[in-house]
Amino acid sequence: MKKFMIAAMALMLCGTAATYAQTAEEKREQRKEIAKMTRDEVTKKVTKEARKEAKRLKREDWEVAPGALPMEKQLDRSFAMQYEVDDDGYPKYLMSEAMSIGENYDAAKVQAIALAKQNLAGNVQTEVSGLIDNMVSNKQLTAGEAASLTETTMASKALISQNIGRTITVTEMYRDLSNNKKEVLVRIAYSNDLAIEAAKKAIRQGMQDKGDALLGKLEELLNKLGEK
Repeated sequence: MKKFMIAAMALMLCGTAATYAQTAEEKREQRKEIAKMTRDEVTKKVTKEARKEAKRLKREDWEVAPGALPMEKQLDRSFAMQYEVDDDGYPKYLMSEAMSIGENYDAAKVQAIALAKQNLAGNVQTEVSGLIDNMVSNKQLTAGEAASLTETTMASKALISQNIGRTITVTEMYRDLSNNKKEVLVRIAYSNDLAIEAAKKAIRQGMQDKGDALLGKLEELLNKLGEK
C-alpha cells in the first residue's frame, strides 16, 4: 500500500503541462489529497480523468494516425506509466507533452518531441532552482553563491535537453488546420533517474569555470537532487 500511495503521488509530479505550472505548495496539497484516497478510489479517478481527456481531445478535433493505437488506449498507457514505480516505490518516469505545427505530419512530430524534451529539461531545472532557494533559506549558501549557481542553472536548460537520451513517445495525435498544415501533440516519458543524471552532467559543464569552492557547493546541491 505504501508503494501504491507513493506511486499515486507521482501522478501529481509527472502530469501534463498544466501540472508543471503549479507551485510546489499546490503540488504538496494535491499529494496530501491523493494519499487520503484508497487504491480503488484513485484507480477510478484516473480512469475517469483519462476518459474525460479523450472526450475533450476529440471535441478539439484531435485524432490518431491510421494504424496507431486508439486514443483511449494511448491515454491509458500514459496514465499507467505515470503510476509506474521502481523497487523503492518512487516514480520511474518523468512525463512531458508539447504541440507543434508543420507542413507535414513527420516534421511537426519531430519538432513536438524536441519541444517536449525541452519541457522535461525545464522541469528538472526548476527542481534545481528550488533546491538552491532551500539551501539559501537554511544558510547553506550565501547570496553570492546562490546567484552564481542560479545563473548557471538557468543557462543549463539547453544542455540538459541535449543530454537527455532516447525518450518513449507515449501518446501521439494530430489535427488538420485550416491552412492545410498539421498540428501534432505528443506526450513523452523518460527515466527519472536518467533525467537527474542529465541535469547533473549539464550543470557541471556549466560550472567548470566557477572555481573549486563553488564547485564543492555544486556537488552538495547535485547530491540533494539525486536523493530519493
